[in-house]
Amino acid sequence: MKELYQKLANKFLRNSRKFIDFFPVAIIIAMLVTYAGALIGYIISILPGINTLFASLVYSDAMLEFLENYFMFIGIWIVVLAIVFLCKPDNPMLKAIKYNKKGNNIKGYLVGTLLGFATNGFAILMSVILGDIKLSFYGIDIVVLLVFAVSVFIQSGAEELVDRFFLYQKLRRRYKFPWFAILLNALVFAYMHKDNPGFTLTAATQIFLVGFIFSLMVYYYNNLWGAMAFHAAWNFSQSIVFGLPNSGIVSEYSVFTLEAASARNGFFYNVNFGVEGSIGACLILAVVAIAIIWINRGRPECNDVWAELDVPKNPEQEA
Repeated sequence: MKELYQKLANKFLRNSRKFIDFFPVAIIIAMLVTYAGALIGYIISILPGINTLFASLVYSDAMLEFLENYFMFIGIWIVVLAIVFLCKPDNPMLKAIKYNKKGNNIKGYLVGTLLGFATNGFAILMSVILGDIKLSFYGIDIVVLLVFAVSVFIQSGAEELVDRFFLYQKLRRRYKFPWFAILLNALVFAYMHKDNPGFTLTAATQIFLVGFIFSLMVYYYNNLWGAMAFHAAWNFSQSIVFGLPNSGIVSEYSVFTLEAASARNGFFYNVNFGVEGSIGACLILAVVAIAIIWINRGRPECNDVWAELDVPKNPEQEA
Protein backbone atom coordinates (compact mmCIF):
# COMPACT_ATOMS: atom_id res chain seq x y z
CA MET A 1 0.00 0.00 0.00
CA LYS A 2 2.82 2.36 0.87
CA GLU A 3 4.55 1.62 -2.42
CA LEU A 4 1.32 2.26 -4.35
CA TYR A 5 0.84 5.57 -2.57
CA GLN A 6 4.43 6.52 -3.34
CA LYS A 7 3.95 5.73 -7.04
CA LEU A 8 0.78 7.82 -7.18
CA ALA A 9 2.46 10.62 -5.24
CA ASN A 10 5.40 10.62 -7.62
CA LYS A 11 3.02 10.82 -10.58
CA PHE A 12 0.60 13.46 -9.35
CA LEU A 13 2.21 15.37 -6.47
CA ARG A 14 5.09 17.81 -6.37
CA ASN A 15 7.95 17.66 -3.90
CA SER A 16 7.26 21.25 -2.85
CA ARG A 17 3.84 20.28 -1.50
CA LYS A 18 2.48 20.80 1.98
CA PHE A 19 -0.52 19.22 3.64
CA ILE A 20 -2.31 22.59 3.75
CA ASP A 21 -2.23 22.51 -0.08
CA PHE A 22 -4.33 19.30 -0.20
CA PHE A 23 -7.26 20.63 -2.22
CA PRO A 24 -10.08 20.23 0.35
CA VAL A 25 -7.88 21.89 2.99
CA ALA A 26 -6.73 24.60 0.56
CA ILE A 27 -10.33 25.41 -0.37
CA ILE A 28 -11.38 25.62 3.29
CA ILE A 29 -8.44 27.93 4.04
CA ALA A 30 -9.35 30.12 1.05
CA MET A 31 -12.94 30.34 2.32
CA LEU A 32 -11.74 31.22 5.83
CA VAL A 33 -9.49 33.92 4.37
CA THR A 34 -12.51 35.32 2.53
CA TYR A 35 -14.69 35.37 5.64
CA ALA A 36 -11.92 36.85 7.81
CA GLY A 37 -11.31 39.52 5.19
CA ALA A 38 -15.00 40.31 4.97
CA LEU A 39 -15.17 40.77 8.75
CA ILE A 40 -12.14 43.07 8.79
CA GLY A 41 -13.53 45.01 5.85
CA TYR A 42 -16.88 45.42 7.60
CA ILE A 43 -15.20 46.75 10.75
CA ILE A 44 -13.21 49.25 8.68
CA SER A 45 -16.27 50.35 6.70
CA ILE A 46 -18.30 51.24 9.82
CA LEU A 47 -15.58 53.33 11.43
CA PRO A 48 -17.02 56.85 11.95
CA GLY A 49 -14.51 58.61 9.73
CA ILE A 50 -14.84 56.11 6.88
CA ASN A 51 -18.63 56.07 7.03
CA THR A 52 -18.76 59.87 7.01
CA LEU A 53 -16.39 60.04 4.04
CA PHE A 54 -18.46 57.58 2.02
CA ALA A 55 -21.68 59.41 2.84
CA SER A 56 -20.17 62.63 1.50
CA LEU A 57 -19.30 61.01 -1.83
CA VAL A 58 -22.75 59.68 -2.73
CA TYR A 59 -26.26 61.06 -2.49
CA SER A 60 -28.56 58.23 -1.42
CA ASP A 61 -28.67 55.49 1.19
CA ALA A 62 -28.85 52.83 -1.51
CA MET A 63 -25.68 54.13 -3.17
CA LEU A 64 -23.95 54.30 0.20
CA GLU A 65 -24.89 50.69 0.94
CA PHE A 66 -23.60 49.59 -2.48
CA LEU A 67 -20.32 51.45 -1.92
CA GLU A 68 -19.85 50.01 1.56
CA ASN A 69 -20.60 46.46 0.37
CA TYR A 70 -17.91 46.71 -2.28
CA PHE A 71 -15.40 48.51 -0.07
CA MET A 72 -15.63 45.74 2.54
CA PHE A 73 -13.59 43.57 0.19
CA ILE A 74 -10.56 45.66 1.21
CA GLY A 75 -10.34 43.33 4.20
CA ILE A 76 -9.56 40.42 1.87
CA TRP A 77 -6.69 42.41 0.37
CA ILE A 78 -5.35 43.00 3.88
CA VAL A 79 -5.58 39.34 4.94
CA VAL A 80 -4.13 37.81 1.77
CA LEU A 81 -1.26 40.28 1.43
CA ALA A 82 -0.47 39.99 5.14
CA ILE A 83 -0.21 36.21 4.83
CA VAL A 84 2.06 36.44 1.82
CA PHE A 85 4.26 39.40 2.79
CA LEU A 86 4.52 39.02 6.56
CA CYS A 87 4.60 35.28 7.19
CA LYS A 88 7.60 34.59 4.95
CA PRO A 89 9.58 37.46 3.40
CA ASP A 90 11.02 35.24 0.64
CA ASN A 91 7.68 33.58 -0.18
CA PRO A 92 7.83 32.39 -3.84
CA MET A 93 4.20 33.48 -4.26
CA LEU A 94 5.43 37.07 -4.36
CA LYS A 95 6.73 36.36 -7.87
CA ALA A 96 3.14 35.89 -9.00
CA ILE A 97 1.92 39.29 -7.82
CA LYS A 98 4.89 41.63 -8.19
CA TYR A 99 5.63 43.70 -11.27
CA ASN A 100 7.34 41.78 -14.06
CA LYS A 101 8.15 42.43 -17.70
CA LYS A 102 6.16 39.44 -18.98
CA GLY A 103 2.69 39.96 -17.53
CA ASN A 104 2.19 42.01 -14.37
CA ASN A 105 2.78 45.42 -15.92
CA ILE A 106 0.87 48.33 -17.43
CA LYS A 107 0.48 46.60 -20.79
CA GLY A 108 -0.87 43.45 -19.15
CA TYR A 109 -3.29 45.51 -17.09
CA LEU A 110 -4.54 47.41 -20.14
CA VAL A 111 -5.02 44.19 -22.10
CA GLY A 112 -7.14 42.80 -19.26
CA THR A 113 -9.17 46.01 -19.10
CA LEU A 114 -9.81 45.93 -22.84
CA LEU A 115 -10.89 42.28 -22.73
CA GLY A 116 -13.27 42.97 -19.86
CA PHE A 117 -14.98 45.91 -21.54
CA ALA A 118 -15.04 44.21 -24.95
CA THR A 119 -16.55 40.88 -23.86
CA ASN A 120 -19.15 42.34 -21.54
CA GLY A 121 -19.89 45.24 -23.89
CA PHE A 122 -20.46 42.87 -26.81
CA ALA A 123 -22.95 40.80 -24.81
CA ILE A 124 -24.82 43.96 -23.78
CA LEU A 125 -24.78 45.29 -27.35
CA MET A 126 -26.29 42.04 -28.61
CA SER A 127 -28.94 42.20 -25.88
CA VAL A 128 -29.95 45.65 -27.10
CA ILE A 129 -29.89 44.67 -30.79
CA LEU A 130 -32.03 41.59 -30.12
CA GLY A 131 -34.51 43.69 -28.15
CA ASP A 132 -34.03 41.93 -24.82
CA ILE A 133 -33.29 45.22 -23.01
CA LYS A 134 -33.65 48.96 -23.57
CA LEU A 135 -31.20 51.43 -22.08
CA SER A 136 -31.60 55.14 -21.44
CA PHE A 137 -28.84 57.65 -20.78
CA TYR A 138 -28.99 58.83 -17.16
CA GLY A 139 -25.98 61.09 -16.77
CA ILE A 140 -22.37 61.22 -15.67
CA ASP A 141 -21.27 62.19 -12.19
CA ILE A 142 -17.48 62.13 -12.36
CA VAL A 143 -16.96 61.89 -8.60
CA VAL A 144 -19.40 59.01 -8.12
CA LEU A 145 -18.08 57.31 -11.26
CA LEU A 146 -14.50 57.39 -9.98
CA VAL A 147 -15.49 56.31 -6.47
CA PHE A 148 -17.42 53.35 -7.83
CA ALA A 149 -14.57 52.48 -10.22
CA VAL A 150 -12.22 52.21 -7.24
CA SER A 151 -14.72 50.22 -5.17
CA VAL A 152 -15.41 47.80 -8.04
CA PHE A 153 -11.68 47.22 -8.48
CA ILE A 154 -11.32 46.55 -4.74
CA GLN A 155 -14.10 43.96 -4.94
CA SER A 156 -12.95 42.32 -8.18
CA GLY A 157 -9.28 42.38 -7.21
CA ALA A 158 -10.06 40.77 -3.86
CA GLU A 159 -11.77 37.83 -5.56
CA GLU A 160 -8.76 37.42 -7.86
CA LEU A 161 -6.39 37.51 -4.89
CA VAL A 162 -8.28 34.66 -3.22
CA ASP A 163 -8.83 32.50 -6.30
CA ARG A 164 -6.22 33.23 -8.98
CA PHE A 165 -3.46 34.05 -6.52
CA PHE A 166 -3.83 32.41 -3.09
CA LEU A 167 -5.78 29.25 -3.96
CA TYR A 168 -4.22 28.85 -7.42
CA GLN A 169 -0.66 29.01 -6.09
CA LYS A 170 -1.38 26.63 -3.21
CA LEU A 171 -2.71 24.08 -5.68
CA ARG A 172 0.28 24.62 -8.01
CA ARG A 173 2.62 24.00 -5.09
CA ARG A 174 1.09 20.58 -4.43
CA TYR A 175 -0.03 19.15 -7.78
CA LYS A 176 2.12 18.46 -10.82
CA PHE A 177 -0.58 19.14 -13.40
CA PRO A 178 -1.34 22.86 -13.82
CA TRP A 179 -4.80 22.14 -15.20
CA PHE A 180 -5.85 20.87 -11.79
CA ALA A 181 -5.23 24.33 -10.31
CA ILE A 182 -6.72 26.07 -13.35
CA LEU A 183 -9.97 24.13 -13.34
CA LEU A 184 -10.48 23.66 -9.60
CA ASN A 185 -10.12 27.32 -8.68
CA ALA A 186 -12.59 28.23 -11.45
CA LEU A 187 -15.06 25.75 -9.95
CA VAL A 188 -14.57 27.22 -6.49
CA PHE A 189 -15.05 30.70 -7.95
CA ALA A 190 -18.39 29.66 -9.45
CA TYR A 191 -19.46 27.98 -6.21
CA MET A 192 -18.76 31.12 -4.20
CA HIS A 193 -21.43 32.94 -6.25
CA LYS A 194 -24.16 30.38 -5.60
CA ASP A 195 -26.04 32.60 -3.12
CA ASN A 196 -26.27 35.57 -5.50
CA PRO A 197 -29.83 36.54 -6.51
CA GLY A 198 -31.02 34.72 -9.64
CA PHE A 199 -28.18 32.18 -9.69
CA THR A 200 -28.77 29.40 -12.24
CA LEU A 201 -26.83 26.61 -13.91
CA THR A 202 -26.21 28.90 -16.88
CA ALA A 203 -24.91 31.61 -14.55
CA ALA A 204 -22.66 29.06 -12.85
CA THR A 205 -21.30 28.03 -16.26
CA GLN A 206 -20.59 31.65 -17.22
CA ILE A 207 -18.82 32.36 -13.92
CA PHE A 208 -16.79 29.17 -14.27
CA LEU A 209 -15.74 30.14 -17.80
CA VAL A 210 -14.65 33.63 -16.85
CA GLY A 211 -12.73 32.23 -13.87
CA PHE A 212 -11.14 29.73 -16.26
CA ILE A 213 -10.01 32.61 -18.50
CA PHE A 214 -8.53 34.46 -15.51
CA SER A 215 -6.59 31.30 -14.64
CA LEU A 216 -5.30 31.02 -18.21
CA MET A 217 -4.04 34.59 -17.99
CA VAL A 218 -2.06 33.67 -14.89
CA TYR A 219 -0.78 30.40 -16.37
CA TYR A 220 0.22 31.54 -19.85
CA TYR A 221 1.16 35.16 -19.15
CA ASN A 222 1.86 35.46 -15.41
CA ASN A 223 -0.68 38.27 -15.61
CA LEU A 224 -2.57 38.39 -12.33
CA TRP A 225 -2.87 42.16 -12.81
CA GLY A 226 -4.60 41.57 -16.13
CA ALA A 227 -7.02 39.11 -14.56
CA MET A 228 -7.89 41.72 -11.93
CA ALA A 229 -8.38 44.35 -14.64
CA PHE A 230 -10.53 42.03 -16.78
CA HIS A 231 -12.68 41.20 -13.77
CA ALA A 232 -13.05 44.84 -12.71
CA ALA A 233 -13.78 46.09 -16.24
CA TRP A 234 -16.42 43.39 -16.74
CA ASN A 235 -18.19 44.27 -13.48
CA PHE A 236 -17.81 48.02 -13.92
CA SER A 237 -19.14 48.10 -17.47
CA GLN A 238 -22.28 46.09 -16.80
CA SER A 239 -23.11 47.52 -13.37
CA ILE A 240 -21.88 51.12 -13.29
CA VAL A 241 -21.85 52.01 -16.98
CA PHE A 242 -24.94 50.16 -18.24
CA GLY A 243 -26.92 49.70 -15.03
CA LEU A 244 -27.45 45.96 -15.40
CA PRO A 245 -27.33 43.30 -12.69
CA ASN A 246 -23.81 42.30 -11.69
CA SER A 247 -24.15 38.67 -10.61
CA GLY A 248 -27.75 39.54 -9.78
CA ILE A 249 -26.91 42.72 -7.82
CA VAL A 250 -27.97 46.13 -9.22
CA SER A 251 -26.30 49.46 -8.54
CA GLU A 252 -28.58 52.46 -8.02
CA TYR A 253 -26.16 54.71 -9.90
CA SER A 254 -25.15 54.06 -13.50
CA VAL A 255 -24.39 56.09 -16.61
CA PHE A 256 -27.18 54.31 -18.45
CA THR A 257 -30.31 52.89 -16.85
CA LEU A 258 -32.27 49.81 -17.75
CA GLU A 259 -35.93 50.27 -18.63
CA ALA A 260 -37.01 47.42 -16.37
CA ALA A 261 -40.36 46.87 -18.07
CA SER A 262 -38.57 46.21 -21.35
CA ALA A 263 -36.29 43.46 -20.05
CA ARG A 264 -36.93 39.89 -21.12
CA ASN A 265 -35.03 36.64 -21.09
CA GLY A 266 -33.09 36.15 -24.28
CA PHE A 267 -30.00 34.61 -25.79
CA PHE A 268 -27.76 37.31 -24.31
CA TYR A 269 -29.78 38.36 -21.25
CA ASN A 270 -31.39 36.91 -18.15
CA VAL A 271 -33.88 39.08 -16.28
CA ASN A 272 -32.67 38.01 -12.83
CA PHE A 273 -28.93 37.67 -13.40
CA GLY A 274 -28.19 39.99 -16.31
CA VAL A 275 -25.96 39.09 -19.26
CA GLU A 276 -23.97 36.79 -16.96
CA GLY A 277 -26.92 34.42 -16.80
CA SER A 278 -27.17 34.03 -20.57
CA ILE A 279 -26.08 31.35 -23.00
CA GLY A 280 -24.68 34.08 -25.24
CA ALA A 281 -22.23 35.26 -22.57
CA CYS A 282 -21.12 31.66 -22.04
CA LEU A 283 -20.41 31.31 -25.76
CA ILE A 284 -18.45 34.58 -25.89
CA LEU A 285 -16.26 33.51 -22.99
CA ALA A 286 -15.85 30.00 -24.39
CA VAL A 287 -14.55 31.53 -27.64
CA VAL A 288 -12.10 33.72 -25.70
CA ALA A 289 -10.87 30.74 -23.66
CA ILE A 290 -10.41 28.58 -26.77
CA ALA A 291 -8.58 31.44 -28.52
CA ILE A 292 -6.16 31.84 -25.59
CA ILE A 293 -5.46 28.10 -25.52
CA TRP A 294 -5.02 27.97 -29.31
CA ILE A 295 -2.68 30.97 -29.43
CA ASN A 296 -0.57 29.46 -26.65
CA ARG A 297 -0.69 25.81 -27.77
CA GLY A 298 2.51 24.06 -26.84
CA ARG A 299 3.69 26.97 -24.71
CA PRO A 300 4.72 26.05 -21.14
CA GLU A 301 3.70 27.83 -17.97
CA CYS A 302 5.01 31.39 -17.98
CA ASN A 303 6.17 31.49 -14.37
CA ASP A 304 6.18 28.37 -12.20
CA VAL A 305 7.08 30.02 -8.91
CA TRP A 306 7.48 26.65 -7.16
CA ALA A 307 9.90 25.09 -9.64
CA GLU A 308 12.98 25.77 -7.52
CA LEU A 309 11.39 24.08 -4.50
CA ASP A 310 10.14 21.06 -6.44
CA VAL A 311 13.16 18.94 -5.58
CA PRO A 312 13.23 15.34 -4.27
CA LYS A 313 12.81 14.90 -0.53
CA ASN A 314 13.39 11.94 1.73
CA PRO A 315 10.88 9.05 1.76
CA GLU A 316 9.21 10.40 4.90
CA GLN A 317 8.26 13.68 3.16
CA GLU A 318 5.04 15.29 4.28
CA ALA A 319 1.91 13.86 2.62
